[in-house]
Amino acid sequence: MNIILFDADEIGAPISRTDRRIVHIFDVLRRKVGDAIDVGLVNGPRGKAVLTSATDDWVEFEFQWYQAPPGLLRIDLIVGLARPQTCRKILQEATSLGVSRILLVASDRGETSYAQSKLWTTDQWKSLVRAGVEQAFTTRFPAVEFGLTLNEAIALTSSADRKICLDNYEATVGVSNAVGDANSVVLVVGAERGWTQRERALFIAHRFTMAHLGPRPLRTETATIASISIVASKLQENDLPQEN
Repeated sequence: MNIILFDADEIGAPISRTDRRIVHIFDVLRRKVGDAIDVGLVNGPRGKAVLTSATDDWVEFEFQWYQAPPGLLRIDLIVGLARPQTCRKILQEATSLGVSRILLVASDRGETSYAQSKLWTTDQWKSLVRAGVEQAFTTRFPAVEFGLTLNEAIALTSSADRKICLDNYEATVGVSNAVGDANSVVLVVGAERGWTQRERALFIAHRFTMAHLGPRPLRTETATIASISIVASKLQENDLPQEN
């Protein structure tokens, strides 16, 4: 944890000594009463919190808030529902990188059993997203949806300037070139077995550019992280003021 996050209803209220954040503060950060820590209000400002009191059961803080962190990247990520261990990595790392939205979709070649994993049937996925936010020293959470059809995900992201689908078979351009001068991007990455011809035709019909990361096939999580990084860098370049 690079920042300790609190929900609005926790501000000013005692927090259980067994809460994982409190355990981290005492056992990892080695803080004691009177010490300050970096904190954030979920989807709000960052600040400092002073540990004002501690008993065997509860702790209390005094908060001081500063500015809100920068907004999320203008990147919507669509990913074919993959193995739970792969999705865990994607949820945390894509969140840390700052995407605005993560949409997990059922694909033609995907295993339907993946949707029944405890990752999705319990709140495990929420803890991974939160861990990604904490790692990035921010308070901004992406929107996350899973169990969508590909058509539903495409419809939700239709307003993006550029639509890019990673595909080793139909790709005609690298990811960076596919971004061009866009200010917002929807980025699509397939699950382990890739897309079918039907799905490729659907992307092309919706004006997606089929792009690649080079000649080597990559794991879904590797391709996701690499492509987000490239798109984010390109969007940052596009935001820079032009010299006269």
